[in-house]
Amino acid sequence: MVSVKKIVLDVLKPHQPNALDFSRAVAEVGGDYRVHLTVIEVDESTETLLMTVEGSAIDFDAIQSTISELGASLHSIDEVEVQGEPDSV
Repeated sequence: MVSVKKIVLDVLKPHQPNALDFSRAVAEVGGDYRVHLTVIEVDESTETLLMTVEGSAIDFDAIQSTISELGASLHSIDEVEVQGEPDSV
């Protein structure tokens, strides 16, 4: 089995929710998710973010769904770290 351990996303979001609330909402998707968010650019109505999510087994679909529910859009997946694990017998 292969697990996603880290993913770096380019996200465009409205000003609300703010960066702290946005990060918290994404972190709540997984029990052990660690979220690092950097605001790259701000314009009149949006913010461009570079968001890193780390965890033992990241559920990308759930993160993508949460991003959409918060009114944001995923522009790209910029970096991924995956790890293969031996099959248990």
